[in-house]
Amino acid sequence: MDAISANKEYNFNHRKRKRRIEKVKLNLWCWLFLLPTLIFYILFQGWPIVSSIYYSFLNWSGLTSNAEIVYLSNYRELLTDTQFWNSFFNSFKYALLYVPLQLFVSLMFAYILNNRALKGRTAYRTLYFVPVITTTSIVGIVMVFIWSVQGPVNSVLTVLKIISKPLNFLGSGSLAFITVLLIGIWKDCGTYMIYWLAGLQSVSDDVIEAARVDGAGNKRVFFSIILPLIKPVGGVIMTLCFINALKVFDIIKTMTEGGPFYSTDVIATYVYRMAFSSEMGMPRLGYASAAATAFGIVVILVGIVLNGIKNRLTDKQEY
Repeated sequence: MDAISANKEYNFNHRKRKRRIEKVKLNLWCWLFLLPTLIFYILFQGWPIVSSIYYSFLNWSGLTSNAEIVYLSNYRELLTDTQFWNSFFNSFKYALLYVPLQLFVSLMFAYILNNRALKGRTAYRTLYFVPVITTTSIVGIVMVFIWSVQGPVNSVLTVLKIISKPLNFLGSGSLAFITVLLIGIWKDCGTYMIYWLAGLQSVSDDVIEAARVDGAGNKRVFFSIILPLIKPVGGVIMTLCFINALKVFDIIKTMTEGGPFYSTDVIATYVYRMAFSSEMGMPRLGYASAAATAFGIVVILVGIVLNGIKNRLTDKQEY
């Protein structure tokens, strides 16, 4: 009996050790496949972030070899820099206007294109997604022409008698901000439409059919059935949308470069101007790094708050 028990115990330990070795091998293969991505992330994301934090403590133009360590002086200067705070508040102004409009428009298109009875819905989806895959700088250059004083938009509005004389959409502070906002929404709408479509297609047809059998109309089905079920997805989309809106750069750079009179200036254009442009005199890479680092910390805090909101929506859905 002792020999049989010992043999059983040996076999059990052997199988356990074999499973452990197989698990280690599986993990090693996973890390092996992840290694190229990890290396590229460290080289092109991790190292620049660490370097930017280090540069933020320097008084350095980025063009010379002599950099002076100034510790927190750059951060103290930011507190009284009116241009920094103007771009800071413009970034949040853009995000706070962009997010609700983008969520509404993209959800509307997703809901319409999720209708199986709609003919050519695949073609419509492709059409709405084309702006996403178009280079933003090219879109910006084309839009500068379209929205110019002699552009098609002014021509159409003038012919239709909506306006008496052409408007300088990109030369007026208030109009320029609204213009780049609307173009940004149009440019990115396809991305969030796809996210919404994924959420809408996760809603079971049986639930919708049951609601219709009980006499619910399209409006009641959407607001009482579909919308509550896709709230967790909406929380994720809202988080991604807000963070991406705070990072806006290329569309503003190509259309207005932060003008006129810094009315469309955001943190990204401000940092670019300080770090690489001669507009402000000698480039200040250290100071620009401090501005980028400070704003990055704010974005991380915003992300944590939004992630908490998303988790609450998810918890309520599960409950």
